[in-house]
Amino acid sequence: MTASLTLVLLMAVLFGAGIAVMLERSLTRVLIGFLLVGNAVNILMYLMSGAPGLAPILGEGVDEGEISDPLPQAFVLTAIVINLGITAFMLALIYRSWWLAQLGAKGDLVDDEAELAEDAEEAADLIRSSAADDEAIQSIIDASDEEFDEVVAGIDEEELEREASARDHDDEVVTGHDGSRYGAGAPTRPPEDDDEGSRR
Repeated sequence: MTASLTLVLLMAVLFGAGIAVMLERSLTRVLIGFLLVGNAVNILMYLMSGAPGLAPILGEGVDEGEISDPLPQAFVLTAIVINLGITAFMLALIYRSWWLAQLGAKGDLVDDEAELAEDAEEAADLIRSSAADDEAIQSIIDASDEEFDEVVAGIDEEELEREASARDHDDEVVTGHDGSRYGAGAPTRPPEDDDEGSRR
């Protein structure tokens, strides 16, 4: 009974001190008050579990009336986890408020300006890299076009020379060197033979 009374008094003190501290405007004191109230709630749930007993494990020869209630213990564990999460959140808020207080009149604009500057630099780098890539690709295309034109021009000149030489050779074979209608090596018939043949 003395131990239970001690826990009740401790719980009352923690509740009172925690609520009194939470009424302050400082976030640090609000966090401290929240921790005190959380511990007081844990003690309250522990007191609600009843008299201490055996571990909540059923076995042979174990009386169910001597087993302690496991539900308040689970509540206490859950409350500890929730208290830890809210404490981390409050610490983040405290740090953020301190950081904004150090910045002064600028407030949140510092982070936004830094992010905008980084985005602008990244965009400029991307534009420069794309422009360099475009120039390299265009230079490769121009070089390939020039080589293709040279190759085509060389082929055209060779073909033209071959066609011209073939045409000249054909003309020589058809007309002959002396302008006759026979080839260069063909025998020519005398004109008198042609006259005799026509008279016959």
